[in-house]
Amino acid sequence: MKFTSEIKIAKPRTEVIEKYSNPDNIKHWQRGFISMNPISGILGEEGSKNKLKYKIGKRKIEMEETIITNDLPEQFHANYTAKGVYNIQENFFEETPGNQTLWISRNEFKFSGLMKLMGIFIPGAFRKQSYQYMKDFKDFVENNESVLREK
Repeated sequence: MKFTSEIKIAKPRTEVIEKYSNPDNIKHWQRGFISMNPISGILGEEGSKNKLKYKIGKRKIEMEETIITNDLPEQFHANYTAKGVYNIQENFFEETPGNQTLWISRNEFKFSGLMKLMGIFIPGAFRKQSYQYMKDFKDFVENNESVLREK
């Protein structure tokens, strides 16, 4: 399953990238985020790997992130592997008129095992969650709103 999402952020790209590239900010815009721990390589560099933990609903999810391309401020690509799900994510950040930033996120999800059923029956859930992260990031950058305040 492949899809592309876009969102315009009313802040300059330098400010957007500063917040995007800081791992301490993930908890403020990725709902359910618990932790990130380095596995190998230097944090944020191409080829580095991290273990990410989330709690989504009643389920705890662990995934491995592999940084494929880190050419910020223009682009950041990573692969995410979890039980039954493989996600290729390509993020592009473009400067736009009015000192704003356009974030374009291209996603490809591949499923195996029981997760194939989710991919077949509720493919919109993955698109919706991906876009929710983008909206929450926009709110965090523009208004300093954190998803942690919702608890």
